[in-house]
Amino acid sequence: MDNELLARVERPGQYIGNEVGAVKKDWEAVQGRMVFAFPDTYEIGMSNLGMRIIYEAINREPELLCERTFTPLDDMAALMKEKGMPLFSWESRRPLKDFDMIGFTLQYEMSYTNILYMLELAGIPLDRRERTGLPLIVAGGSCAYNPEPLADAIDIFIIGDGEFIDTELLRLVVKMRDAGASRREILRAAADIPGLYVPEFYTPQYDENGKYSGMEAADGVPQRIVKRCLPDMDDDVFPDKQILPYTQTVHDRVMLEVMRGCERGCRFCQAGIIYRPVREKSPQKLMEQARKLVDATGYEEIGLISLSTADYSQVVPMMVGMNSEFRDRGVGVALPSLRVDAFSVDLASQVCQVRKSGLTFAPEAGSQRMRDVINKGVQEEDLFAAVGAAFSQGYTTIKLYFMIGLPYETMEDIAAIGELCKKVLAIARRNKPADVKKQIRINLGVSSFVPKCNTPFQWFGQNTPEQLKEKQRYLIECVKPLRPVSVSFHDVPISQLEAALARGDRRLAPVLKTAYQLGCRFDGWDEYFDPKKWEQAFAEHGYTIAQFAE
Repeated sequence: MDNELLARVERPGQYIGNEVGAVKKDWEAVQGRMVFAFPDTYEIGMSNLGMRIIYEAINREPELLCERTFTPLDDMAALMKEKGMPLFSWESRRPLKDFDMIGFTLQYEMSYTNILYMLELAGIPLDRRERTGLPLIVAGGSCAYNPEPLADAIDIFIIGDGEFIDTELLRLVVKMRDAGASRREILRAAADIPGLYVPEFYTPQYDENGKYSGMEAADGVPQRIVKRCLPDMDDDVFPDKQILPYTQTVHDRVMLEVMRGCERGCRFCQAGIIYRPVREKSPQKLMEQARKLVDATGYEEIGLISLSTADYSQVVPMMVGMNSEFRDRGVGVALPSLRVDAFSVDLASQVCQVRKSGLTFAPEAGSQRMRDVINKGVQEEDLFAAVGAAFSQGYTTIKLYFMIGLPYETMEDIAAIGELCKKVLAIARRNKPADVKKQIRINLGVSSFVPKCNTPFQWFGQNTPEQLKEKQRYLIECVKPLRPVSVSFHDVPISQLEAALARGDRRLAPVLKTAYQLGCRFDGWDEYFDPKKWEQAFAEHGYTIAQFAE
């Protein structure tokens, strides 16, 4: 890249490429080429474990390559347009148009406009029906389970574990490309691969009231898409090395996936449903991968990643083994995701052997009645035991995660969050060692319930913005007397739009395009999000956000 260009942007380190651990293959020596596109900035994308796994899976194949691209910030995007430079890959600096496939990850509904932004920067039509030839635009991830709002922009959606589907699809594209097949012929062949949804061959149906009533499949294509599932986590493709970014990323550490799926079945949790069944990676495999990655990266922390790592059946002996292996090297082990009923003094003592990483517990609701409604399966005593264990080991700050706006919720349930915090604070004070002088802090993270597809609660609409704001105000009053307790809320308009996109159908595809054309992008960022533009986009197509969210 032009050094003069880098000198004119605020954060040039994210655009340099050539990092330690990056794979650069001979472009002419391979047959199939895919670029993994993360619809957010480099600092966020480089913390995505899915990208690292797909990158490794494809680059292990001698005849295939996978490179990376990210969403440039405004200053870089403006300079690229000024110079006539299309969006490029980080490894070879080639335009995205040169690849056979562009693969987006769909982790969050609020990144949808960034996909359109990246396509436009790459010089690729936003509407799949206006494209000819390659590359094919592919997308997978949790949001692919409701692909319809993006059905006009994406050629193929991957439903399920993507490690081997991407490779299988790329090989198909190469084979048919070399045989002279048309774009439509390639898409039709892809529709026969289990786990792939090709919107071109499916037409949504609506009843006389305009309500979605089903999907009509073209002749010969599968009537139902069945997700692909990796049966054995020890067979998973996992990088022995990690790309070392030039800039600090959201998660600057070794990341090990200990298991997929969750046995709990919380009624609001999409991930707990779509990543079933539960599959664990063996402790031996995890230790082997940890050794290789620590040696290759020099990171001082290992994050054990899953939906609920404390539910991993061998979590305590594995933590003991890893601490024994890495303690003297100054490498700590962190459990980012914890259920309060699976935490113990033993686990707390293992987590803080090298350094005390943050602890987050998720009671989700303040009252036992609401925890039973959402099928959380957590008792107050579980939370109290977990808090006592943490503070007895010298922790002074914990985060508690709650949701408001859940189905069947009352204001008494909101008040119960404050009462629970009061009890937790008392337990923390009783269990804090006398020699620990740092003040106790309890941080509450409170989000608004967003109904997600493929969950039992998908049929419940979201609370109105007025209801959610009233519940936020009430909770602030409930915790105000508790000085060590602070509370932060997720933005209500963003949550409402997230719900609309999570529950929406193909009618939202043109709305999404209009919103982007009005200037929407980086919608998950407070400084970029503009609810007025989204309201205008919905209105131009005769809809409201509330119509889909509530």
